[in-house]
Amino acid sequence: MSSSVKHRALLCAGMVIAAGTFAYAAEPGPGYYGYGQRATPEQIAGWDIDARGEDGVGLPEGRGGVIRGSEVYAEQCAACHGTFGEGEGRFPKLVGGAGSLRHDRPELTVGSYWPFAPTLWDYINRAMPMAAPHTLSADDVYALTAYILNLNDIVPSEFVADRESLPKVKMPNRDNFLWTDPRPDTAAKPCMNACVDPASVKIVSTAEGKNLTPRTTGPLDTMLAK
Repeated sequence: MSSSVKHRALLCAGMVIAAGTFAYAAEPGPGYYGYGQRATPEQIAGWDIDARGEDGVGLPEGRGGVIRGSEVYAEQCAACHGTFGEGEGRFPKLVGGAGSLRHDRPELTVGSYWPFAPTLWDYINRAMPMAAPHTLSADDVYALTAYILNLNDIVPSEFVADRESLPKVKMPNRDNFLWTDPRPDTAAKPCMNACVDPASVKIVSTAEGKNLTPRTTGPLDTMLAK
């Protein structure tokens, strides 16, 4: 085949490919570029795993008790969080800290800080165990949740966690959370008319010269002064 024939053949082939590409891209219609495919309900369900804290909406079927939870905990959690939730190394404590939230070093554990029990189920289900998250069954996550709540003396040893019982658990720190923001600059309804002109706002006081941030003189201060 001569070079000119080859050139024409390649040119024709390229035009066919280009035409096919443009036709494919244009065929689906405006706003669609021919990439990927529509997610199936099954695929969406695989990502839709959240459980709402306050009322437990999203919790799945299943159940688990404290005894089973202690077994799963020993296998999956104790290496990082300690035999009884006391924490190992830099891994966080799960138990204790009652009455410490106003201290200089508060202990923010499940028992001392968390406001909702379903949030514990949701976090374990999403993120634990750390090396293989989202591998535990719903029953085992319920069991772990029941066991950790029991370690914190929030539920009795016969407690069984499920989608009905878990939202009813009253966490010790529940009432210390603020669910509305009282600050006027975060009002739910923004000003739409007759609003204050930003140009008219004047700063009448600053922190300058008031020694509001105590500091001590050190080597760095001496060096900067020079």
